[in-house]
Amino acid sequence: MQGDRIFKGLGLRLFAILCLSGMSALVKLAETRGANLAETMFHRQFWAALLVTAWIAAGPGLGSVRTARFGAHLRRAAVGLTGMIFTFGSVLLLPLAEATTLQFTVPIFATILGALVLREKTGRHRWAAVVAGFVGVLIVAQPGSGHFPLHGAIVGLLAALFVAVVAILLRQIGRTESTGTTVFWFSVLSLPPLALAYSFQLQAHDALTWAILVAIGLVGGVGQLALTGSLRFAPVSVVVPMDYSSLIWATLYGWLIFGALPTGYTWLGAPLIIASGLYIVWRERLRQQEKPAEPGL
Repeated sequence: MQGDRIFKGLGLRLFAILCLSGMSALVKLAETRGANLAETMFHRQFWAALLVTAWIAAGPGLGSVRTARFGAHLRRAAVGLTGMIFTFGSVLLLPLAEATTLQFTVPIFATILGALVLREKTGRHRWAAVVAGFVGVLIVAQPGSGHFPLHGAIVGLLAALFVAVVAILLRQIGRTESTGTTVFWFSVLSLPPLALAYSFQLQAHDALTWAILVAIGLVGGVGQLALTGSLRFAPVSVVVPMDYSSLIWATLYGWLIFGALPTGYTWLGAPLIIASGLYIVWRERLRQQEKPAEPGL
């Protein structure tokens, strides 16, 4: 049964990455058809919020989202929205494969923030992985070469940084709040500011563009639920390596839809970034295994 649960977790994670990679491609496609950043972000959250609300209503019930930590959810929403701006921005500014590769620096930023903010003990092995990861970033970005916009690379790295910050906030919120409650409040609290920004940039589209905008929210929402569900069946250290499959989908979508393939620098730097991330995850798993069991467990 334990093996079945782990395989289910891995399957859900792979499906989630497929969905989220598809969402990124749809965001880029919507932009080529005239949709702006405010539109894509609003539709991402609006349709996903409906989906998440229906999922909670069909499961534990809407009463389960009551919270005594509204301030914590508000902070998480503010940081999450900022990170979403950078994430969507990097997708719009860079080829899909390069934007995806820069997202692989999340474990690197998580290690740095864990040491600086949470005062977690970080040994020389993980610091060496951090350095190796940033060497990989330099290989991919090739600052000064002009092979893709430097400001796009900066936006991509800021996106990864904010994802890492969100991970720390979720670790703190997760001590008292369920995953469903956290996802619900992020979706709901992000809608008012997005609706305000969207109201200043309303514009007409053809039917296909509207369908793409709706699909961004629905596909993203399904991916978010699958991502959350994967952690019910398998540990973080087991499912996180599946996230690197997004480079396969980003490369495929970039080639099929936009006629773009990763540069040679990306093929050189991406394995180094991926290896550093996997090594950090592996070291974290060892660290957790070495912790003494709590009394009574």
